[in-house]
Amino acid sequence: MPATVVVGTQWGDEGKGRVIDNLAEQSRMVVRFQGGNNAGHTIVNEEGEFKFHLLPSGILYSHVTSVIGNGVVISPRVLCEEIDGLKGRGYPVDNLRISGNAHLIMPYHILLDAASETMLGRRKIGTTKRGIGPAYTDKAARLGIRVQDLSDKKILRQKLDTAISVKNDLLEKVYNNPGVDPFEVMEQYAEYADRLSPYIDDTSLLIDRALKRGEQVLFEGAQGTLLDIDHGTYPFVTSSNPIAGEACVGAGVGPTRIDEVIGVCKAYTTRVGEGPFPTELFNEVGDYLVKKGGEFGTTTGRQRRCGWLDLVLLRYAVRLNGLTGLAITKLDVLSGLDQIQVCSMYEHEYDDQKDNYVDFPPHQSIFYHCTPVYETLPGWQEDITGVRKLADLPSEARNYLELIEEEAGVPIKSISVGPGRDETVEV
Repeated sequence: MPATVVVGTQWGDEGKGRVIDNLAEQSRMVVRFQGGNNAGHTIVNEEGEFKFHLLPSGILYSHVTSVIGNGVVISPRVLCEEIDGLKGRGYPVDNLRISGNAHLIMPYHILLDAASETMLGRRKIGTTKRGIGPAYTDKAARLGIRVQDLSDKKILRQKLDTAISVKNDLLEKVYNNPGVDPFEVMEQYAEYADRLSPYIDDTSLLIDRALKRGEQVLFEGAQGTLLDIDHGTYPFVTSSNPIAGEACVGAGVGPTRIDEVIGVCKAYTTRVGEGPFPTELFNEVGDYLVKKGGEFGTTTGRQRRCGWLDLVLLRYAVRLNGLTGLAITKLDVLSGLDQIQVCSMYEHEYDDQKDNYVDFPPHQSIFYHCTPVYETLPGWQEDITGVRKLADLPSEARNYLELIEEEAGVPIKSISVGPGRDETVEV
C-alpha cells in the first residue's frame, strides 16, 4: 500500500524502529511526524547498533528519503550530533529533508522543563527534561521559533529577543534561574543554520509528489498511544499526539491518503516514567523481563517498568488508531517462562460495588484504581530466535499469538523473535 502509518500501541518503547527499518527496505520515503528527542529508536543491522532520537528510521537506506515533518520539535544540537555520528560510520545523509515549519527546541525550553519537574517534586510527570513540553507550549502560544527562521538571521534575532525576554523573566522570578544569554543563543543557532540549511525543504509537497507517483511512504510516530496528550494517561503523557491521526497533521497530508495503519505491540508491556500501570510486576518475573529484554530507555537509560500484556490497552489502541494490522515484538523474551499471563479486563471496586471493564475506562480516577483480571497460558522453553516461519514456533507461542489476534480484532502481520533485522517471522 502506498501510505502506511506505524504507531506504538502501549507507552512507547514497543520496538517501532526495527519494524520501520524492515518496512523501509521496500519504501521510498520515511516520515517522522511528531515528538522530539525525548524518544529513541534502536536499529540493529550488520553494521551494529544504531540509536536515533530525531533521524527517521529509514535513514540507513540510501534509496529512502528521510523526512522530519512539521509536527516534530527539533533540537538542532541533537540533530547535528546524529548527522555527524552517521557520517562518522560511513553513512551519507544527503537523503535527509527537514520541514521548515517544524519548531525548534531552544536552551530556555530545557531549563524550564527541568525547573518545572523540580518544583513539582513527588508529583512530577517524569519528563526526559529535553525541553519537549515547553517547546510545544511555545508553539501553541505562538512564541515558537521554527526551522525556517534559521534562514533569515534578522527574523531569528527579532524572535529570539522577544522569546528570551519573556522566558528569562519567568526563569529568574519563578524558578530562581539566571536564564540564557541572547547573544550566545544567537551565535549558537546561527551555526546550526549553516549546518542544517541544505536539508530544509517543503516536505509536505515532497510527500504529496511521492504519493502521486505511487511510491511507498511510511509515517513513523514516536512514543505510544497511551502517551497521547489527548487520549493517554494524562497528565503522565507526552506533549504531542503519537496516534495515527497525527500523521496527517504532523506531515501535511490529508487523511484520505493513508492506506494502512500498523500498530507495534510488545509481547508484554513496559513503561518509563511516572503514571498508572495496572499489569506492572514487582516480582522475579518482572526482573526477568527487564534483564532478558534489555529494558532500559534508549533516550534516558532509565530502567523500564515491566508487566504482562494488557489487552484492554491494546483494544483501546486498535480503536484510537484504526489499526489494520499488528507487529508483535520481543516474543523471544517470553521464552523460558513456565506460565504467561495476559490481562483480559479490569475490575474496579467502589463503595462495595464491582464493575468490570473490557474497554478502557472513561475516567482516569477509575483507571488509577483498576485491578487486572488475568488469563493464564502455558509458556514455552524453546529458543525461538532462529524461527522464520509461523508454523515453526512452539504451539504455546502460536496459541498466545492467536489470543492476541482474536482479542485485538486485527491480523498480526509480523513477529520479531530477536533484535536483528532478519530475526522476524512474516505472517
